[in-house]
Amino acid sequence: MEVIGKIKVINSTQQVTDSYKKRELVVTTAEQYPQHILIEFGQDKCDLLNNYAIGDEVKVGINLRGREWVNPQGETKYFNSVQGWKISKDSVDQSTQKTQQSQPIQVNNVQVNNAEVFQLSQETEDDLPF
Repeated sequence: MEVIGKIKVINSTQQVTDSYKKRELVVTTAEQYPQHILIEFGQDKCDLLNNYAIGDEVKVGINLRGREWVNPQGETKYFNSVQGWKISKDSVDQSTQKTQQSQPIQVNNVQVNNAEVFQLSQETEDDLPF
């Protein structure tokens, strides 16, 4: 999977444990409803961000990760993260981006387009304050 957009934030490397470090990047997509996607680069991938600056147009190769955790009360919780593994400068023009955005994507082995995904997300009721 890939995220294409403009770099909004590049954080410094954080030493999470003695054996694990990470660096966070925020990419803002260029679509009708821009999204600010937080992407984590871990271990040796942290150095990939050294040659990039805020405002650069980039294409980031990502993997989605999910974790299950059972709290002390026995409730199961799920957490997701977006992990980056590749980044390159992107010189895609607006017409190409619009074409890419309208191309179908795979969701649980079902092919849908971005408009359908947006419509489904609007139909889902949640308790978020925004």
